Amino acid sequence: MGALMRAYDWSTTTLGPKERWPQSLVTLVRVMLNSQQPMFIAWGPDRTLVYNDTYAPMLGGRHPSALGRPFFEIWPEVRDAVGALMDRVFTGDPVHMDDLQLTLHRNGYPEETHFAFSYTPVFGDDGAVAGLFCACTETTRQVLAERQAASERQRQRVMLQQMPGFVAVLRDPPHIFEYVNDAYVTIAGQRDYLGRSAREVFPEVEGQGFFELLDRVYTTGEAYTASNQPIRFAGDDADRFITFIYQPIRDAAGAVTGIFVGGYEMTDQVRARAALAESESRYRALFESIDVGFCIIELRFEGDRAVDYRIVEANPAFERQTGANVLGLWVSEFAPDLEHHWFETYGHVALTGEPAHFENKADVFGRWFDVRALRVGDPGEHRVAVLFSDISERKRMEDALRVMNTTLERQVSERTAERNFLATIVERTDVLVMAADLNYTILAINKANADEFERIYGVRPKVGDNMLDLLADQPEHQAQVRAGWGRGLAGEETTFVEDYGDPERTRPYYEIKFRTLRDERGERVGCYQFVADVTERLRGQAELAQAQEALRQSQKMEAVGQLTGGLAHDFNNLLAGISGSLELMQTRMQQGRLTDVDRYMTAAQGAAKRAAALTHRLLAFSRRQTLDPKPTDVTRLATGMHDLIQRTVGPGIPVEVVGATNGWPALVDPPQLENALLNLCINARDAMPDGGTITVETANKWMDERAARQHDLPEGQYLSLCVTDTGTGMPPEVVARAFDPFFTTKPIGEGTGLGLSMIYGFAQQSGGQVRIYSEVGQGTTVCIYLPRHYGEVEDETRDQTIGELPRSEAGETVLIVDDEPTVRMLITDILEDLGYAAIEAGDSATGLKVLQSDVRIDLLVTDVGLPGGMNGRQMADAARVHRPELKVLFITGYAENAILGNGTLPPGMAVLTKPFAMDRMAARIRSMIEGSKEQALRS
Repeated sequence: MGALMRAYDWSTTTLGPKERWPQSLVTLVRVMLNSQQPMFIAWGPDRTLVYNDTYAPMLGGRHPSALGRPFFEIWPEVRDAVGALMDRVFTGDPVHMDDLQLTLHRNGYPEETHFAFSYTPVFGDDGAVAGLFCACTETTRQVLAERQAASERQRQRVMLQQMPGFVAVLRDPPHIFEYVNDAYVTIAGQRDYLGRSAREVFPEVEGQGFFELLDRVYTTGEAYTASNQPIRFAGDDADRFITFIYQPIRDAAGAVTGIFVGGYEMTDQVRARAALAESESRYRALFESIDVGFCIIELRFEGDRAVDYRIVEANPAFERQTGANVLGLWVSEFAPDLEHHWFETYGHVALTGEPAHFENKADVFGRWFDVRALRVGDPGEHRVAVLFSDISERKRMEDALRVMNTTLERQVSERTAERNFLATIVERTDVLVMAADLNYTILAINKANADEFERIYGVRPKVGDNMLDLLADQPEHQAQVRAGWGRGLAGEETTFVEDYGDPERTRPYYEIKFRTLRDERGERVGCYQFVADVTERLRGQAELAQAQEALRQSQKMEAVGQLTGGLAHDFNNLLAGISGSLELMQTRMQQGRLTDVDRYMTAAQGAAKRAAALTHRLLAFSRRQTLDPKPTDVTRLATGMHDLIQRTVGPGIPVEVVGATNGWPALVDPPQLENALLNLCINARDAMPDGGTITVETANKWMDERAARQHDLPEGQYLSLCVTDTGTGMPPEVVARAFDPFFTTKPIGEGTGLGLSMIYGFAQQSGGQVRIYSEVGQGTTVCIYLPRHYGEVEDETRDQTIGELPRSEAGETVLIVDDEPTVRMLITDILEDLGYAAIEAGDSATGLKVLQSDVRIDLLVTDVGLPGGMNGRQMADAARVHRPELKVLFITGYAENAILGNGTLPPGMAVLTKPFAMDRMAARIRSMIEGSKEQALRS
């Protein structure tokens, strides 16, 4: 713009030749041309426009012809918006606006724009306003972005409102409600939510564990999910059930600022499942106890013609009725001469779904049967349920009656015998049977029911008695009987399990079924009851659960024993190598024989490194290892391990590595990832005793909201590392427990159940997740999902030795704080070899005194666990109050939460894991001090 202005013929404008410009205008032009902020000057009565380079883009296609022309000749469309503002300025009144919306035609089309600007009057030599000076910033993009963000927030609120499940957003302890959707209000009731804490809104939930879970999620930053969790609100007379998630909400820095609550009410489903289980139990009891034969058969067809069937399920009465135990057998195997009409009848039921009721003789059994058949299950399975009774005796009697042409009296007698037979069955069964009218009066009762009633309540009932009157002197029992029978007499056909009797003694549990009793017109006149004592069954289930839990605990303790025994063995071997090598080094040095010292030193260092690796594996199992994450090309890592994996699993199992094209990097500890990958491949090998193939594959994965919820991860981009085998696979119950510590399917002595648990801990510490996909007989895939790292992967470079590192500059000082004198000695020796001045402190209090003095400190090297009242992180934070730019290198053998705080270290802090190589320590110290100098130069 300076060049354009110098070349411009200003004599054609009201400003005149630039040699005659007033000094105030010349000064402003110089200021404007040397500024990086957009500026312009409107001078004189026609407000001639002069502007700088950063203002030119705002003009669009009007530049450069706008130079030297009247302002409103260039911007006619803004005259109404800014003309009055400029008039104010030319009267000597400055104008400032943070947001002015204008519609400009600078690129050939109208566009909405926004500006923040200041109009400043410029006074001439005569004291009058000669011009206007403007410093401005176009904020169009910012305004539109904020508008879009507000729209997005509104869209999200609308989406949350339309979600079928309940949603709430809580902020900060004590968990203040910021938002609830209608579904949340429907479930929890109309309350004063917004701006109040969870404990204020739901005082009745205190003691049910929900508030404690909210505190834990906020403190740990770990999401919590629960299925079918019981909850009781004020006014509820029974528990309700919800499935929910507490998901921490984080700010841009990763700090937890609130909790997202979402879920569904599952009360109906839970109660339905419980009712189904009770129904199945009753069915099984009836199935086993009834005297009517029952079986389920599966037919085999040739075209549409049934040619055979087999018994897939049968009750005990089946064998009594038929005289044969044929479960699982085909008819062609045990009764090849069975009449074909049985196949035709059952085949018709299976194909059409039409039930059948008939009487027929089976010559192969020499018996007559009364049969009812109906199709069950999927029609394609060709299964038919058959209920039958042996009516051979009745048939023989009917034949005799026909032959003898019996009298009507004989026929009446036969029907009476049938009724008596049914009455005898009811009277002799162990099932408690009773019928009552709508006024609780007993219409019928069998002996088993009367005996049990007398045993429980001390009074024997009979037909005609009123149940409530019998229990008039026992009000608690009367209320319980009224509640149960009241449901049945109200027309509810239900089944439930409940305990009855004296609360001072063991109360038996009964499974009670109510069915409606109707008269000949179909009107409800009462109900009848079937009751079975299920006390022993429930006790057996409880004892079985206790035994299973005891077995699991025993297996865990046995695995712990194997683990500790193995660790003791491994550590003793390693310590023997270290101590023996050091003793021999000392002996040889005293003897003056230095030729063997290097060999013993190498042996001791190797044993120490193996001990460190063993410690890291233990920390990985405990989820407390200190990770050293680096930007890592996971595809390159997996490809580089191909030969190692192949040698480990053996030549009989081919290993293929399939790497993603342009795979994303991940921020991960490479040695730990290598260890996890090798363990997964060994597990895959063990799952293929008869051989197979192993595939290692990496891929880029985008987790949308649905996928992230399925994988228990935040939405975003991930790099997956998967190991697939073609082995035996795992059933769902094994997959569900695979990551539990000490759980293993391998024989005793062949596995402790720690491998997958350690991999799970490593993935969680790395911000990722592990998932298992398996099908029995089809193989297994285990995938590790790691968050994508948005940065470059550094080239691999060789480590520098101490001798190769640059020397310290004069005066550079390092403070070492560690309660272990040996560690302080080693670090001090390293620093002195490199020319540093070293100051030592054995506890946090002494170290803080040095840090709060005026002594020069270029770097603080400190352990985390320190005596003196503060740990290393607390000491470093306190020191940074006095020395804000202090560089800190933490050295630790244990990943204490005090190191990381909210999950990340502030700039200028780093972690080095014990034990460490001395050259690595020296290189890290040098790099941090150099980084401090570079930052100082930039600032």
